[in-house]
Amino acid sequence: MVVKDMTAVRRERGGDFNPVYHQYGPHRAGLPPLVNYFKELWHRREFAVEMSRATLRGANMNTFFGQAWLVINPLLLAGIYYLLVTIIRQKHDPSFFTHLTCSLFAFTLVQTAVTSGAKSVTASGKLVLNTAFPRLLMPLSAVRTAFFRFLPTIPVYLVLHIITGQPWSPKMLLSLYFLAMMVVFSMGLAAVFATLQVYFRDTTSFLPYFVRLWMYLSPVLWAPEMLNTMGRAVRVVVQINPMYSMLGGYTDLLQESRLPPTYMWVAAAAWAVGFAVIGFLFFMSREREFAVRLV
Repeated sequence: MVVKDMTAVRRERGGDFNPVYHQYGPHRAGLPPLVNYFKELWHRREFAVEMSRATLRGANMNTFFGQAWLVINPLLLAGIYYLLVTIIRQKHDPSFFTHLTCSLFAFTLVQTAVTSGAKSVTASGKLVLNTAFPRLLMPLSAVRTAFFRFLPTIPVYLVLHIITGQPWSPKMLLSLYFLAMMVVFSMGLAAVFATLQVYFRDTTSFLPYFVRLWMYLSPVLWAPEMLNTMGRAVRVVVQINPMYSMLGGYTDLLQESRLPPTYMWVAAAAWAVGFAVIGFLFFMSREREFAVRLV
């Protein structure tokens, strides 16, 4: 399929007619030529952006109440979990509520990216059947949408940070590293589950239970420093959880202005890059069959 490049359209509108065309053809078997594939992926980035914008508009994200719900929903969850934990621990700690909101906002970013990414291919069946383009754009578009849904929660957390009297430090900016790792990690997971959903249509039915269990094993309802109070077997399971290093490092820096241990920095990068590579290769090796599976 031959598609005109966006730069050509801009030149035409400006009066300088100099069209440029890119030709994309789906590969026949196995992995595509990776260099050419990622070149096409970059050339079609505008396509992913527009898909993401359309999804945001469809979810009423351009309205006040549409954006407000992105903040209200995790705040209500944080309030419920805080009440539950306070009753269990019999201890009122306002700073723990700040930890809950910070963790829930970040975990919801990954959760939304995975759940929406899983449906990205099957929900776009007609597009897959009628248009030739790198299919990886679809789960990546879902991750972009999840990230933009996450952005309104940042100022809300900062307000809570001020109210509860948490420390401020330039070290807090380092939390962007762990946030970036969560985004890259989400890209790989979205690609994996998008592929699985094409072959196993019950994947999205299973995901909510998987995500809920995953949240309990992640430092959301508990802080990383509570790990020492857990049994050895539980500690091992928790520490091999990718979100332990990513979310633990993120909350340590953002909430406590405390540098996390070195292994958290290394583990976060290893999990993120590793899952991105595995997810992308898995997705690309199977995308030639998507059109047949969706018929």
